[in-house]
Amino acid sequence: MQSIQVRDIKKLLQGELLNGSELWSVNHAIFYNRHDLTQSNSLMFVSRNDEINWQEIDDKGPSLVISDKSSTELGNALANTTVLRVKSIMQAYWKFIKYYRGLFQIPVVALTGTCGKTTTKEMIKHIVSKEWNVQASISSKNEPRQSLPYLTGIDKTTKAAVFELGLGNTGNIKHQCMIYQPTIGIITNIGVHHLDGCGNLDGYIKAKSEILEGLTKDGTLIINADDANTKKLPMHKFKGKIITIGVQEQADYKASRIQFMNSGMRFVLQVSDEKYHVFVPGYGEHQVYNALAAIAAVKEMGMSIRNAISRLRIFKQMARHLEFSSGLGGSTIIDDTWTNNPTSVEAALKVLDTIGKEKKVILVLGDIKRLGNFEEKYHREIGTMVAQRNIHTLITIGTRAENIANQAMKDGTKAEVHIFKDVTGVLDELKPKLDRDTIVLIKGPMSSKSMIEFASILKDLK
Repeated sequence: MQSIQVRDIKKLLQGELLNGSELWSVNHAIFYNRHDLTQSNSLMFVSRNDEINWQEIDDKGPSLVISDKSSTELGNALANTTVLRVKSIMQAYWKFIKYYRGLFQIPVVALTGTCGKTTTKEMIKHIVSKEWNVQASISSKNEPRQSLPYLTGIDKTTKAAVFELGLGNTGNIKHQCMIYQPTIGIITNIGVHHLDGCGNLDGYIKAKSEILEGLTKDGTLIINADDANTKKLPMHKFKGKIITIGVQEQADYKASRIQFMNSGMRFVLQVSDEKYHVFVPGYGEHQVYNALAAIAAVKEMGMSIRNAISRLRIFKQMARHLEFSSGLGGSTIIDDTWTNNPTSVEAALKVLDTIGKEKKVILVLGDIKRLGNFEEKYHREIGTMVAQRNIHTLITIGTRAENIANQAMKDGTKAEVHIFKDVTGVLDELKPKLDRDTIVLIKGPMSSKSMIEFASILKDLK
């Protein structure tokens, strides 16, 4: 965090000094009881309903408490703690956010989408970090409450920032955009997810559309020209620059001649009248879309396309994202337990359509969560997708995933089908089937520790 003097914060927020000194600086900011207090010289916003542990705060001092509690309630502060009383904690919070973000005139990328957010974010970070100091969200930790620490992770050495936007409910993306004030937005795709928080698919699409008004006025929006649900967005609300990526439809960044190569994808990229040969580690057409979005973003950030392509060649594919390993008997194990939703399942199945030819394909599919009242519908749709393919064995794990198995059998799958309530017994079922002609895909939710551990065990068997 950029160091800020307490007296400047007092002036900015028009706060009343109740305790301590204003002649020192903060270099860390949190919302009390939402983020851990781990550092000295911390600024903390304390709401009226928060119970304050003054000793804990003082032990980490010097500390700055900003609150709209009564003077009486704030009168217990200890010597190492400065207290500023404000009229409204939320007004003070947003005024500070606006002030801090305004200190930096740098490109800020914000990404949303059902699939590909984390990979595309990591690609962008990988490409630009060779030359710039980049602030980025960590892994897929994209909850709105993480936004304040992520924003204040920017300092005077930061040349660019890239943040993944989490969506659990309507309003989440709007909230995060108000904090980050992104100059570049990316919508990777819009499938089906978080219907428990958004009500239905229309509500989910509407929640994703919050990024249109969340970008800065002269911002750039990168969208997938091939994605059906993205076409339903109210694009008239966005007044900035739009860049399209695609494989099928006409697009500003278009990929063609896509090929599966050893450990990755090769394709030809066309931008205006220029053509480029691109290789990106990681299998699948969805990985091509991720690469297109990343290249388009870093070009907007000021890097050349050729440099972006060069850096992308050595991108390290993320763990548990269609991660290939050698297994028992020379089998191939694909660990895709990072996330689980209908869009990512379909993407994984499309990869198997190519690399699983002339192989015995075994699918191990777990529950898909956060589908609200549409759980059975979308699990059954996956069952239909499975039945349309040449699958040797289908194993489902969990009560929701049972609908996948039932629908696949109803649709006449030729696969040998096994239904399990949990991972118990799955390994015993699999072991005799594993040989050099077998490929196993394990697809489950990141919330399922048992499936993640099961995938790890299977990868370690030799």
